[in-house]
Amino acid sequence: MIAEKPVEQAKRGSAAIGDFIREQREQAQVSLRQLARLAGVSNPYLSQIERGLRKPSAEILQQIAKGLRISAEQLYVRAGILETRMGNVELVAAILADEGLGERQKQVLLDIYESFCRENAQQNAQPNTVPFESKDDSPVAVGEA
Repeated sequence: MIAEKPVEQAKRGSAAIGDFIREQREQAQVSLRQLARLAGVSNPYLSQIERGLRKPSAEILQQIAKGLRISAEQLYVRAGILETRMGNVELVAAILADEGLGERQKQVLLDIYESFCRENAQQNAQPNTVPFESKDDSPVAVGEA
């Protein structure tokens, strides 16, 4: 089997997010024109997104999500911008939607945040007592010494 070229992968990803947006719009019984107005984008641009001809930015996806009243994270995951992540969904969405940050800066922030979440989850999974040898050779819980 021949590996898919990056351009073909991007087109396939754009089509998938476009199909998902169209499905969500139709389920919400919102016209293309209404969603374009709610999201603050032009009708032709939204139409191109739905047909997979354009790949929307994280900011545009957030505006579309707000217009559809769905989670922006759903759209980010579908668009391949975001993997399912640990942590606060709203915080992740806010970082991705911040227009003052570049895409690379957003990714670095999310990577750091997720690493802290993983670290805290690992620490919380460990027992609160750490046995060590005291003078009388009995285990002592942390904070009792």
